Amino acid sequence: MKILFTGFMPFGGETSNPSYDAVRLLPDVLAGAEVLRLELPTAFDKSARILLETLSRTKPDVVICVGQAGGRSCVTPEYVAINYRDARIPDNEGFRPRDERICPEGPDACFSTLPVRLIAERCRAAGIPAAVSCTAGTYVCNALMYTLLHTARQLYPAMTAGFIHVPYSAAQAAAKDVPPPSMSLPMIVEALRLAGETAIEAAK
Repeated sequence: MKILFTGFMPFGGETSNPSYDAVRLLPDVLAGAEVLRLELPTAFDKSARILLETLSRTKPDVVICVGQAGGRSCVTPEYVAINYRDARIPDNEGFRPRDERICPEGPDACFSTLPVRLIAERCRAAGIPAAVSCTAGTYVCNALMYTLLHTARQLYPAMTAGFIHVPYSAAQAAAKDVPPPSMSLPMIVEALRLAGETAIEAAK
C-alpha cells in the first residue's frame, strides 16, 4: 500500500511553506504503507500537471495534498473543492485567473474521500487544534484539490484522496510585525501523521 503526501513551495513573499516542510519530516512508513512525498510549485497549471503525472506513475492508494492557510489557527481537513478559481494574487508563475471554472465540463463541486471528521477528532484527541473546513478557498490549493478529486473519480475510483490546510509555522509568524495564528512545525507533522494513519485505516 502507498500513500502520497504533497506540499507546496513558498509563495506570497514567504521564504518557507509549512505544508512541504512538514511532509518532508514524515516517516517513510505509516500504518504499514509506504510514504511517497512530492513538492509542488505554487502554480495553478503546473502543480496540477505534476500531480497527475505522479498519480499515473506511482498509483498511490491514498493521496493527501497539504497547503498553507495563513490566518487559520488550526489544522483543517477540507470537505469540498469547488469548480472555480479566482486569485487574489498571482501564482508563482505570474498567472492570475479571475472568475473561471477549473474544468468547464466538470461538476460544480467534488467532495473529499478522506475521513475528514475522524481526522479532526483524532487530532484534537492528541492535543492538536483541528476542525473540518468547508471552504478550500479559490486559489491554487482549491484548484489542486478539485483536480485531484475529479481525476480520482474518473480514473482511480478506489483511491482515497483529499486536502488538508495547515496554519503558518511558528517561525513564519515570529518573523511578522504582528504575528498571526500559527502552529509549531512538529505539531503540524504529528497532525499529518495522524491524518495519514487514519486515511490508511479507512482505505484498507
